[in-house]
Amino acid sequence: MSGAELTREVARRVFASEFNDSTYAFKESDDERAPNYALLPTGDRANRVFVVGTLTETEDVGEESEYWRGRVVDPTGTFFVYAGQYQPEAAAALRDTEPPAYAAVVGKPRTYETDDGTVNVSLRPESIAIVDEATRDRWVVETAERTLERVEAFGEWEAEQEPPESGSTAPTNEYAQMARERYDSPVENYRRDVIQALESIEGTQNPEPTT
Repeated sequence: MSGAELTREVARRVFASEFNDSTYAFKESDDERAPNYALLPTGDRANRVFVVGTLTETEDVGEESEYWRGRVVDPTGTFFVYAGQYQPEAAAALRDTEPPAYAAVVGKPRTYETDDGTVNVSLRPESIAIVDEATRDRWVVETAERTLERVEAFGEWEAEQEPPESGSTAPTNEYAQMARERYDSPVENYRRDVIQALESIEGTQNPEPTT
């Protein structure tokens, strides 16, 4: 097994609403090979993410060579996926798939600052697989659970913070601290997104058998 495989980061499950708010990217060392991380507003870091949604649109936006863009929609928003010559299998999946289709994507967050200073977040895929509705629904449930765990951990950390003059030794949560400093959106927004996502798949779970 190669060193790259040994050190591959766990792919985080994250909804589109939080992913698109994860506009701050950072490294944890000065090594040029050090991984890039997106800072999740719920107080975690993500070098890789795992998402499932409806591939609603694909387009070759390349000028001199193929460069495919895909829109993958989950119950909270849209992931923009870009794949070119360095992601040939993912690019082929976008080229060959006829939308709409359920797609599972593993990839890395990438940020891009526009001329007006807006930071957009996109996904550079390592792999794209066409899946069924049941797989999408399971992903929604599992991502809801992971998101709530992060929201709860952030809330517990925040509740235990004391003014510096109190001399308390409140527990540290490095990424929650970073998120509070970098982002303005209340973390509770993502709890509402979880509810919205789960409500969107009600009725698709355990359907009545047909005769």
